[in-house]
Amino acid sequence: MSKNNELIGIDISKDTFNIWNPEIGHLCFDNTQNGFKEFKKYLGELSWCVMEATGSYHQQLAQYLYDKRISVSVVNPMVIKRFIQMKLQHNKTDKSDAKMIALYAFEQSQSLMLWEPEPKYIQECKILNTTIALYFKQSTALKNKLHSLESKGLKGIVYYSLKRQVKHLQDEIKVLESQIETLIEEHEPEMLANLSTIKGIGKKTSLMLIANTYGFKSFETYKQVSSFFGLSPIERSSGSSIRGKSRISKKGNPLVRNHLFLCSFTACEYNPQCKALYERIVNKGKSKKLALIAVCNKLLKQSFAVAKSGIPYDPNYRSVLKAKTI
Repeated sequence: MSKNNELIGIDISKDTFNIWNPEIGHLCFDNTQNGFKEFKKYLGELSWCVMEATGSYHQQLAQYLYDKRISVSVVNPMVIKRFIQMKLQHNKTDKSDAKMIALYAFEQSQSLMLWEPEPKYIQECKILNTTIALYFKQSTALKNKLHSLESKGLKGIVYYSLKRQVKHLQDEIKVLESQIETLIEEHEPEMLANLSTIKGIGKKTSLMLIANTYGFKSFETYKQVSSFFGLSPIERSSGSSIRGKSRISKKGNPLVRNHLFLCSFTACEYNPQCKALYERIVNKGKSKKLALIAVCNKLLKQSFAVAKSGIPYDPNYRSVLKAKTI
């Protein structure tokens, strides 16, 4: 970005958003279209707005600014939180947060990325996915209750009511999954076909990966994808006294992570690279679960490569490259 840009920090809540800039100072507006129009009166051609990704609250303002050709960046809230902690800032108000976001923007101005809205079909897929995840959670809770009643031998009116609810949720999940498939096949048919060629990655998992990553366009490396889905390892060690056990972060979408874990079993049998990786880790005395998680990451790496290259999966790809260089 240019050094002449006028950076503005924005803290958004459900009903209002607060802004701060050295020249403008602190102002508060309604988080509505009328509030957006009032805010725009303070913006110029060089204005660059920076805000946190706050669930769905930031979406409409970011979209409005984008439509008005005003530069806008949406920053991970965890980054802002760590920045505030680093500055030893103890106050927690909308006004102070807006100022801290602006200060972050000033210090990181050269690394700020322009925000662009995702296509409508990706937004719709994400809404469908979150709804499916909610239905799965509800279905699991109901199944647990059913199991409890069965173990007690109680199969009365409540038992059959729960069974009907489980059946209804399963039917709704199928309807929503069908809609995701329709949207992806319409907009990303080639990528869907290519991902499905990876041994271990089925059509349902391919759909989930495309929908949750915007066809991997939101990532520059497969390690970023791994971190996004909570499959990247976290090591806890310090000096000679702290030797924590390494674990995966589990910060991403649990539904996608569970699907990948199930896929890893098939991949260990039919995907040559995954099979070799699994056997190599197990032969070193490591746990099978650790090896399966490594296979999950391998599947993500293969998926990322296939999506970015536009080429179907080829288990002999590396062998072909080596043969050409000899």
